[in-house]
Parts: sequence; C-alpha cells; structure tokens
Amino acid sequence: MARLLDYLRLLRFPNLFTALADVLMGYCCVHQAFTPPGPLVGLLAASGMMYLAGMVLNDVFDVERDRHQRPDRPLPAGRISLRTARALGFALLVGGVAAAWGVALSPLSRGSVGASGLVALALAGCILTYDAGVKATVLGPIFMGACRSLNVLLGASFLATGGERIALAGFPPHALIAAAGIGLYIVGVTWYARRETEIGHVWPLAGGVLVMLGGLALLTLLPRGFPAGLRPNLPNQWWLLMLALLGTPIIRRSLMALADPSPARVQAAVKHCLMSIIILDAAIVFLTAGGTQALVVLSLLPPAMLLGRWVYST
Repeated sequence: MARLLDYLRLLRFPNLFTALADVLMGYCCVHQAFTPPGPLVGLLAASGMMYLAGMVLNDVFDVERDRHQRPDRPLPAGRISLRTARALGFALLVGGVAAAWGVALSPLSRGSVGASGLVALALAGCILTYDAGVKATVLGPIFMGACRSLNVLLGASFLATGGERIALAGFPPHALIAAAGIGLYIVGVTWYARRETEIGHVWPLAGGVLVMLGGLALLTLLPRGFPAGLRPNLPNQWWLLMLALLGTPIIRRSLMALADPSPARVQAAVKHCLMSIIILDAAIVFLTAGGTQALVVLSLLPPAMLLGRWVYST
C-alpha cells in the first residue's frame, strides 16, 4: 500500500481529474455532447498519460532541488528510483502522443489532417520544455499555461464526420476563448505557486492573483465567440453572474495567503485553485452543452478531492 501511495504522489494523481475535465470541456465545445464516444475515450487517454508524464518528469528534473526542499518525496527519499521514474515519465509521454495520433487517423475524422496528433506533439513539446528548461525562468508560468490551453484544444481537436469547423487554426472561436481563458488562469496559478515552499513573498502572490483574474475575465467573452447556429444555454448577464460566483471563492482563498504567506497557506490555496479548474470546466460545458454534460464533468471533483487527502497536488 505504501508503494502504491508513493507512485500516486509521484504522479500527482488527484490533478489528473482536472486534465480530463479540460478534454471533456473542449470536446463539448465542438460537439455539444460526449458523442461520438470512441474518439473521446482516446483523447482522454492521451491527455491523462501526458499529464501524468509531466508530473513525473517534473520531479525527475527537480530531484536535486527536492533533496533540499522536499526530502520526504518519493524520488529524493529513494522510495522510487530515478531510473524508474524517468522511464515511466517518457513511456507515458510517448503513449499519450500515440493515443492522440490514433484518434487523428480515425476514419471518422474530417478535421485538419492529424489535428489531434499535432496538438499532442505541441503539448508534449511544451511539457518537456517546461520540465527540463524554462520552469525556473520568467517563461515558466507561460509554458505551463500553454500546456493547459493545448490540453483543452486536444479535446476540441476531433471533428466527427458531417461536422463543420468555423475557425482560426481549425477551432471554433468559443473553444479558443475557453482554452485561452483556462490557460491564462493557470499562468496565474503557476506564478502564485512558484514560491509555495518559502515564506513572506507577497508580491508574486499578488501578481498571480491578478493574472488569475485576467483568465476569468477572458472567459466572460465566451458567449460572444459562439458560431452562428449555436446558442449559449445562458444569457450573457447570467453567465457573468455565474463566473463571478465561481471566481469569488478562488480569489478569496488566494488572497488569504497574502495576509499570512506561509507555505501551508499558499499550498492550500494552490490546491483549491487547481481543483477549481473542474468547476470552471463544468460551467463552460453547461454554457455550451447543457446541465447533464456539466454534471458529468463536475462528477470528477469528488474523487479528486478524496484522493487529495492522501496525495499532495502541488
């Protein structure tokens, strides 16, 4: 059991549900439903494997720093070997790209040639660039946000037979707005989390909150991006109210750490922001597809929170 728990911690398994929620949301932006189911399963598998790969490789490249800052984690503590973790991370990354190409080459697809596979390759490139190169630089949060945006677009990358793309780069405008809004929100969360193990750094926290607000503000434009023939399920003013209600606890929890910027408070706020991705994705699905589909996305929250009691998310 302890061995399994170490692997779940290495994989940051609770966060996996946020990646799956992104794909479900992106798919609903294009199809307004979870049909056809076959390609959706393939895209969920691709996203899940690449997300877990990013978590593992993050710790692989950070192992020396973690020996000093987080010595109790599986790799610096020696409970999982560095060689095993490296092999697992790259195997998951290759498996995720392969699964996406399987969807891209499906006979049902009539979108841009290889769209799902090309998005997956871009996502894999961003994951490796972030983990191995730019994480500690000013570009780190931007690349993390790009990974999240590409994950949403991975869900939106499959177009079934008989569909019609309206769009920039083959994606419907509202899917691009959703991807950009969630991505910018994650830029803010990443910026906010950069000094989660240190004490007293108030200004980076404040900057992160402002960028998160920018991501939420971008999502207010969603109804304007709907293509002709597709109407949002909420009037614009009700969508704005919903975002305000959903955004308030996120920002409130984040601001609490400004008064007491201790590692425990910052990490708790980061965990809350990450879990809130599922709620934001469910809200977008409600706007684009309806309540039933939104409940499916929201159902990912309880297992993520339950696992989060034993497995850290940051």
